[in-house]
Amino acid sequence: MATGRKKQIGFSRLAVFAGLAVVCVYLVITLVSAQVEIVAKRRELESLTKQISTQNAQISELQRTIETDDENSYYERLAREKLNYARPDERVFVDMSGN
Repeated sequence: MATGRKKQIGFSRLAVFAGLAVVCVYLVITLVSAQVEIVAKRRELESLTKQISTQNAQISELQRTIETDDENSYYERLAREKLNYARPDERVFVDMSGN
């Protein structure tokens, strides 16, 4: 009867250790996946912060334009920079060196 009880205690210990091992593996996997998600969210936050900064710069530029009533020069600069327009009597040189 003593050997049957020892086998039962040994099996119980093995079951407890196996259960603890499964829980530890689960916790490690959960921790790693949480860290990966945190890194992804931080990258997303950095991207959104850059977008906010760009938008704030554009807003302040537009507010300055509205406050100074300098719409004509604003539209002229926009046409030059965004649409590559030039005045009829103006020569435009383009740097093709790639620098």
